[in-house]
Amino acid sequence: MPPISRRSVLRAGLAAAGSALLLAGCRDGSTRDAFSTVGTLDFANPLRVPPLAPPHRAADGATVFELATAEGSTQFLPDKSTPTWGFNGSYLGPTLRAARGEKVRIAVVNRLPETTSVHWHGMHLPAAMDGGPHQPVAPGQTWTPEWTLDQPAATLWYHPHPHGATEQQVNRGLAGMFLVEDPDGSPAGLPRAYGRDDIPVIVQDRNFAEDGSFAAGPRALTGLTGNTVLVNGTWNPHLAVSTEAVRLRLLNASSARTYNFGFDDDRTFAVVASDGGLLASPVSARRVLLSPGERAEVVVRFAPGERAELRSFPQELGMTTALDNGAGGNDQLSVLQFRAAARLAPSAQLPAALSRLGAPDLAKIAASRSFVLNGRHINGRQMDHNRIDTVVGAGTTEIWTVSNTHNQPHNFHIHDVRFRILDVDGAAPPPELAGLKDTVFLPVRTTARLAVPFGRYADAATPYMYHCHLLWHEDEGMMGQFTVVPPGRAGGVPAAGTAHGH
Repeated sequence: MPPISRRSVLRAGLAAAGSALLLAGCRDGSTRDAFSTVGTLDFANPLRVPPLAPPHRAADGATVFELATAEGSTQFLPDKSTPTWGFNGSYLGPTLRAARGEKVRIAVVNRLPETTSVHWHGMHLPAAMDGGPHQPVAPGQTWTPEWTLDQPAATLWYHPHPHGATEQQVNRGLAGMFLVEDPDGSPAGLPRAYGRDDIPVIVQDRNFAEDGSFAAGPRALTGLTGNTVLVNGTWNPHLAVSTEAVRLRLLNASSARTYNFGFDDDRTFAVVASDGGLLASPVSARRVLLSPGERAEVVVRFAPGERAELRSFPQELGMTTALDNGAGGNDQLSVLQFRAAARLAPSAQLPAALSRLGAPDLAKIAASRSFVLNGRHINGRQMDHNRIDTVVGAGTTEIWTVSNTHNQPHNFHIHDVRFRILDVDGAAPPPELAGLKDTVFLPVRTTARLAVPFGRYADAATPYMYHCHLLWHEDEGMMGQFTVVPPGRAGGVPAAGTAHGH
């Protein structure tokens, strides 16, 4: 980890201590005062950029990656070591990168003392390779999924998905990015030099105990909201900028906190992609809102010698002020400082068109379904490994209406698919949400209609998941299962012995 200055420790320590006192004022953390870390950091630490995982070519032409989960120790704060978990290291994991059309094979080795799984979030792939609760990897075992990448270029990610233990394992450090490239469809003008002008930005919030370990509480109604922000596993970070434009691949990898990203000087930036890939054209914005699991790609331009700060601003979660505060909705957080060099390499202007999205095809809708989120239930039921909740036809498109009728926010993630948001509470989605998505944010009493196309992978016995991606809610059972079958066929039940829980 990068060296940490004493001055930054004193300044940020005061802010963290003050935040901890505020949090301690309420026994369960569901209500507290809002807090701000703005002005408390000096951004002394160079931002860590996860390395690209080195692939090798198998005899059958597959691109092979290796990921090993293990316990470790990481220094985030000075003079204190934090017990952590990671892939191929002590915290987080390498960035996997492969191109559309490639066959990928990933050897996942579990060196942890408990069962885990690895889910490829946002990936279109066979259900048996999805890495959800039905693909457990026991201690000492190796799981080797393989599939051919068949989707547009996008910023995806991977993380554990063992039912009942997802939040705990992700919060210990198990997460990483998976970048899909499209060699035939990448527009000129987009920054693409990984680690130079194309930067992963994995944002997480954590609480630290006195001994430096991660603290598990307090917990808001939405889940854990921390008072310390880590970016790519770096606390108090800055990024040295050497080009006029920088592409930021923003990932909300927190378990419960929603971020409203923007810059301290309120500058505009271009949103170029959402969860599932490039938008039709760049969207000028000053804020981009991401709930847990969501991604956005933005391109920001800098002037020589300037400094700018990425922050998270307050947002409307739909609850009372006190409960919004408890969930972090009114916090103001310093995230990452950018330090532009005195001379910057020139960057091309973004193209006017990025992709050929077109409008969602609603000519042939196979079915319309409703999903009501309330409490820790979807349609009044909690997760049951032995029950298939929904059966859909391969190659069909359905309309899913998802309603949050609860008094707290949720979101909704669907495995395997990239849906289009048709409307939110009857209004067209804002342009930054008009592209391909796999997760939609639903503040209190919000309804979204989604056009959901299902792919060609059919498997009546192996389900995919849909669930709230606030990880505590997910672990408590706010999840359902669906299978994809040939059109007109009936669904089965999950294969015996494939599920596990904690």
